[in-house]
Amino acid sequence: MAKYLVIVESPAKVKTIKKFLGKNYEVAASNGHVRDLPKSSLGIDVENDFEPKYITIRGKGDILANLRKEVKKSDKVYLATDPDREGEAISWHLSQALKLDEKNARRITFNEITKTAVKESLKHPRDINMNLVDAQQTRRILDRLVGYKISPLLWLKVKRGLSAGRVQSVALRIICDREDEINAFIPEEYWTLDAVLQADGEKKTMTASFTGDRDGKIAIHNEAEVNAILQAIENEDFVVLDVKKGERMKKPPLPFSTSTLQQDASRYLNFSTQKTMRLAQQLYEGVDIKGSGSVGLITYLRTDSTRVSEEARNAAASYIEEHYGAAYAAKNTSVSGSSSHIQDAHEAIRPTDINRSPVKVKESLSRDQFRLYQMIWNRFAASRMTPAYYETTTVRVGAGDYRFNLAASSLKFEGFLSVYSPDEKKSDRVLLSKNLEKGMILKKKKLEPKQHFTQPPAHFTEASLVKTLEELGIGRPSTYAPTITTLLGRRYVVKENKNLYVSELGEVVNRIMKDEFPAIIDEQFTANMESLLDNVEEGTVDWKEVVRNFYPDLDEAVKAAEQNLTKVEIADEVFDEICEVCGRNMVVKYGPHGRFLACPGFPDCRNTKPLLEKIGVPCPKCGKELVLKKTRKGRKYYGCENHPECDFMSWQKPSATPCPKCGSYMLERGNKLVCADKECGYVLTVPKKEKAAAEVGDE
Repeated sequence: MAKYLVIVESPAKVKTIKKFLGKNYEVAASNGHVRDLPKSSLGIDVENDFEPKYITIRGKGDILANLRKEVKKSDKVYLATDPDREGEAISWHLSQALKLDEKNARRITFNEITKTAVKESLKHPRDINMNLVDAQQTRRILDRLVGYKISPLLWLKVKRGLSAGRVQSVALRIICDREDEINAFIPEEYWTLDAVLQADGEKKTMTASFTGDRDGKIAIHNEAEVNAILQAIENEDFVVLDVKKGERMKKPPLPFSTSTLQQDASRYLNFSTQKTMRLAQQLYEGVDIKGSGSVGLITYLRTDSTRVSEEARNAAASYIEEHYGAAYAAKNTSVSGSSSHIQDAHEAIRPTDINRSPVKVKESLSRDQFRLYQMIWNRFAASRMTPAYYETTTVRVGAGDYRFNLAASSLKFEGFLSVYSPDEKKSDRVLLSKNLEKGMILKKKKLEPKQHFTQPPAHFTEASLVKTLEELGIGRPSTYAPTITTLLGRRYVVKENKNLYVSELGEVVNRIMKDEFPAIIDEQFTANMESLLDNVEEGTVDWKEVVRNFYPDLDEAVKAAEQNLTKVEIADEVFDEICEVCGRNMVVKYGPHGRFLACPGFPDCRNTKPLLEKIGVPCPKCGKELVLKKTRKGRKYYGCENHPECDFMSWQKPSATPCPKCGSYMLERGNKLVCADKECGYVLTVPKKEKAAAEVGDE
């Protein structure tokens, strides 16, 4: 009887898939990639039309030896690696490393690890898709060229161990640009005005918001303007001018793609992108479920599509009708807007069997596995349900020439909200009197003017960075988590309370990349490169043509940078701190956590100290010097040298110039000084500093 060998990537899949197949099938794992470019050299023959040189990855020799034994025993080999570019490339490398005969070695793919999907894939074996392989190979070679050509320059300029990357460096620039926006942001004052009103014969009050006058909307910029409005309506009646009732529909969400799963897991479960992908991988590969054995609970986790198979749609419709009622099952389901960035190679991320509800599998999952599976299941079920409907009431109220609005809504039909409503806040519902009619005069209980200031753009979180990368077309589902992990691992970026902050090291690397390699970190250039990779996958562009067009510009930029860098001698910055061990002036060094003081007598003297850089500004609290400090995670702030006796600190750099209006200290924001007292709000424009001089000083 014939023997068949199925090779998968992960050992976790072996157990799950083996139980679906008969005794004639052996299932083995490659443990990911078995061949790659060498770490010790570029591995790309630039002179020979960019031919890559692949070697067996260290530690994979025994795995390949065992696979070769299994291949010899088998009549046919099925390469069942993941259904994406990376998986296709692994299958190709396996076929090369194992010297598989094309007649007896076939490629199969499945989007979910279920008995039906695996058995169906065996009915449709195919050849390895070399377009997919070439797309992955192109990405790998481009990334290798960027990394291995630019990283040594960073070692020369800053310190060993740093790296540059085609996607990583663009992501770093995006974060740095946001930090610059935040630092240069000038808050602007504005006011809101609420009127607390009451209908005759009722105890409850209603809050109406100021909108403008009879001619349209008006923004209130300062206290003088709000006082003028208060004076004008002081003796006016609040009259109901119009009552409009209507209905509002809230559409169900689309099922998860990789990006939206990472965003929601970060937002609602506080998972990092790396943790989300690790847990999703476990759910996809198979989890031991009591009474069922090893079961793949979700479909493939790396996808940018929201498409759902007809079989899954029908199963969901039956489940929803049975458990919620026919009124909850959607007749026509939402589809996502078209985007040039979506490859649509796989379905959305969904449960492999909607009948396997979170409650049924809870006992078999870890706490985090359960929370992620529950979110995926709920989101998919909600996506196959009807919209939610609200009854809305909008009341326009007049007070002389000015206008106020009352608005409220109540849930009429919950639809998909019965399953998935992470943002729904029932406690925030506004209730209005049911007896409001046109012409009715409302009693004014009080007027509430409030001062506000515009807020700077929010710091990036992992979730918002993934969303931005996806919107810009930078990277693909498989690259988001590794990119962020690298930025954090290199300490270019630090994470505090979900927010991402650029470290001093990250600022230096970004500055070098912007000065020397502007094309590499250009968002449009990187997005266009992703489109070219898609074209390679589709077979419309030759992969070597992409590399041929890319390399000359990179090579020229590297050579120019080498010239520029060799002209500048980067000596250690001598500091005025004396080493108490040997008496030398200490120097500034770079370490994994940024800059620090070290004795130049190393290795004879190994004394080191934290670097406290004085900024030439007296402490607003005690008058001593302010110094530049860093948190444990590397984020910069300004504090008093007299700490802990003085607890002054500021994230923004204070200025030595006091506020001429209130006497408080001011903060530097771009080319402006802003009073630290928000109620004062004084802004002073100063001449722009010579950036080059400042940057040389910073280095």
